[in-house]
Amino acid sequence: MGGRITELRALKSGQVAVYLDGRRAFRLTAIEAAQLRPGQVLTDEEIRQLLERDLLEQAHEVALRFLSYRPRSEREVADHLRRKGFNVQTVEAELDRLRQVGLVDDRAFARFWIENRTAFRPRSRRALQAELRRKGISPAIIQEVLREASLDEHSLALRLARERARRLQGLGPLTFRRRLTGYLLRRGFDGELVKEILRTLEREEGRSLFAEEQESI
Repeated sequence: MGGRITELRALKSGQVAVYLDGRRAFRLTAIEAAQLRPGQVLTDEEIRQLLERDLLEQAHEVALRFLSYRPRSEREVADHLRRKGFNVQTVEAELDRLRQVGLVDDRAFARFWIENRTAFRPRSRRALQAELRRKGISPAIIQEVLREASLDEHSLALRLARERARRLQGLGPLTFRRRLTGYLLRRGFDGELVKEILRTLEREEGRSLFAEEQESI
């Protein structure tokens, strides 16, 4: 059946809208559109291929916009494209395109995530592993990047505890201990380390945090 090109209209985006039999059918890059001309008849297969190219360009635009806010894992990009309605083939083709130019790289993403967390929102090694798994990063990459990072959990936990302790000033020992303990545990630090950190704060502040109601952490 095919269709006849009735108009090639330049768009503000720099692309070209192709009209078939008076109706807008798809968009192409200016380079691809330069091969077409009004009056040209396209076969069904040619139209299918051009529609596919248009779909890939749409996926690329969506992916680039998503990546403009911060680095993303492959799974994050794939999930975002699927939510936008792109099919499996288009998603895979776009991921391959992004990999080739280094715009998605799970190893680089894992390094970014750990560095960012360590600088601004510290987490334990265990918590970081869980977060990266949820982002779709493979266990092998997670272990490799965590080894590179050489996290000092004691220093991270103590830094967090000192910052949080300033907000908890004025509370009684029991409430202070409970809130600070919960805060550190939620960030993945284990109970024994939390006890050690509390003992350190106790020495620094010159008051007992364990004087009331002895409880296990």
